[in-house]
Amino acid sequence: MSPLVPQKTELGWVIEVPAEIARELGAAEGSFALLRTRDGHLEVEIIPPPTPELVKSVQETHDEFKDAFDEMKRLGD
Repeated sequence: MSPLVPQKTELGWVIEVPAEIARELGAAEGSFALLRTRDGHLEVEIIPPPTPELVKSVQETHDEFKDAFDEMKRLGD
C-alpha cells in the first residue's frame, strides 16, 4: 500500500483520487479530492480533471511568459 500525500492549499488539502475509487464513485479518472475540516468532521469535494482545452491554455500561457516566470523564480518571488 502506498500512502497518498495531500498537498496543502488555501482551501484545504488536495489529493489525486485513485482510479479504482474514481470508478466506484462514478467520477472521471484523474479527478482530485479537496479535503476540508469543519466542526470536527472531514468534508470531501470531488474535482474533475482539467479539460484538454484548459491544459492547452495553461501551457500556452506558460510558454508565452516563460522568461518572466524564470526570472521570478530566480528572484524568489
